[in-house]
Amino acid sequence: MTLDVSTPALLFPAISLLFLSYTNRFLHLASLIRQLYRAWVDNKDERVLAQIANLRKRLILIRWMQFLGAVSLFLCVGSMVSIMAAWQEGAQVGFWAALVLMGGSLACLMVEVWISGGALRIMLRELEERK
Repeated sequence: MTLDVSTPALLFPAISLLFLSYTNRFLHLASLIRQLYRAWVDNKDERVLAQIANLRKRLILIRWMQFLGAVSLFLCVGSMVSIMAAWQEGAQVGFWAALVLMGGSLACLMVEVWISGGALRIMLRELEERK
């Protein structure tokens, strides 16, 4: 298989959109954690701690999503440099590694989305208890 420069370049728009999405998720969670922290300081409600624990897991996943996406982007650049230097083997290895890491980033996203439902379940459980 011979790669040309346009093949690794296909990942650039996807990676930039994913980073935008990941950053928005991170900022939203940071805001939520600050609100929950204030609520816990004011009321010392133990249920808030369960939500904060859930958000901590999600933040860790988002950090991994961003890291894997960044390394994937770096490997795409390396692959493109390898193509320009006429080193096809290096370009192919770099591109395959970029694809694998991008897949890892997306897998972290799927887990984070699954866990995000946990925070909603905590809130729904609280509503049911207060009935």
